[in-house]
Amino acid sequence: MHDGHGRIFDPAARRWTRTALAAWGEPVPPRRALDWLQRDSGTPLRAPVAVIGTRTPTAAQVAAAVAMGRLLAEHKVTVLCGGRSGVMEEVCRGVAEAGGLSIGLLPDDEPEAANPYVTVPLATGIGVARNALIARAACCLVAIGGGYGTLSEIAFALQFKRPVFLLEGAPAVDGGRVCSDAEAALDAVARVILAL
Repeated sequence: MHDGHGRIFDPAARRWTRTALAAWGEPVPPRRALDWLQRDSGTPLRAPVAVIGTRTPTAAQVAAAVAMGRLLAEHKVTVLCGGRSGVMEEVCRGVAEAGGLSIGLLPDDEPEAANPYVTVPLATGIGVARNALIARAACCLVAIGGGYGTLSEIAFALQFKRPVFLLEGAPAVDGGRVCSDAEAALDAVARVILAL
C-alpha cells in the first residue's frame, strides 16, 4: 500500500517510509485500507480499540454503541471495554452480532460479572483502577456518553498519547475529537490504525 506521495506502508511496523518504487493501483479510502490490513496483509493490528461510555445510555447512545461494535467487528478489529452494562454491553452486542471479538476488562473478581456478549471476560479484581489498563492497552478510544469513569479513561488515554474520539454526549475534553456518528468514528479509528 502506498500513499501516492512516495511513501509505502509497512504493516508490521505500522509506519510509512519513503520508497523509490513507482506508485501504482487505485486510491482507496481508509476503511478499505483497514480491511486490507486486517484481512490480507498478513500482519493485522492486534492491539484493540477501546469503546467506553455511560452505564445508563440513552436510545441514541445504545444505537451508537451497537453500530460502533458492529463496524469494528466487520473490519476485524478487536474491541476492548469494561465488560459490564450500558455502553459496554451494547458495544459487545454489536461485536457479537458481527461475529467479532470483544474483551471485557472487568473491575470485579469473577468473570461471571461480564455482560452476556463479552467474548473474553478478564476479571481483574482491581476496581476502577482497570480504567487505566483499558486506556493503556488500546491503540485509541471511542467514548459514547459517560460520566466520571469515562472521563477518567479519557484522561488516562490522553496522558498515554492515545487518540480519543467522542460520540453522543461524551465528556468534552481538550484533545478529544468529536465525531458525528459511528461511521465517522470508524473513519477516524482507521486513520489511527493506518498511521495517517
